[in-house]
Amino acid sequence: MAGTERPQKHSPSTPYLDEARLRQIMELLFFGYRDFTGDADALLTEYGFGRAHHRVIYFVGAHPGITVSELLQILKITKQSLSRVLGQLIDEGFISQRSDAADRRRRQMRLTPKGTELERRLIECQSLRIENACREAGEDAVEGFRSVLKRFINEEDRERVNNGPAEGYGSGETLGVVGKGK
Repeated sequence: MAGTERPQKHSPSTPYLDEARLRQIMELLFFGYRDFTGDADALLTEYGFGRAHHRVIYFVGAHPGITVSELLQILKITKQSLSRVLGQLIDEGFISQRSDAADRRRRQMRLTPKGTELERRLIECQSLRIENACREAGEDAVEGFRSVLKRFINEEDRERVNNGPAEGYGSGETLGVVGKGK
């Protein structure tokens, strides 16, 4: 993908990250992601949805009024891929669209009550896993984990998530794409 910087190769200046440790971290990420998404996947299956639907529901819910252009920038997918998923979510009554008052060509998206309920259920099942893991690991470990995760994100996208969606959640703020938000 254009604009995506490549991670630097393993450096002798990080002796605590030998190949065995790096492979273990990779494996932890694979298994952690599998189980984290698996909780939501089971729920999505009940609706005939997949992970792409989940991502759209998440970002539309976290940033009411987000536009298709902004969503495309965040998800880094093609317009065709988004169109299929978004069309299904709109047709089935999970997302609504309306014209932007300032620019009628821009379509703003919001979750409907039905979409908000699905988002709540998805967040609930994944939040439980996060809360349990964080409680077991402790506050210092959680802050260290957050710091590492932020550095997984390409530098040009980090500002979008520096404060997390919690600050602007539900306020209509966007993730700082197209000159908006934080």
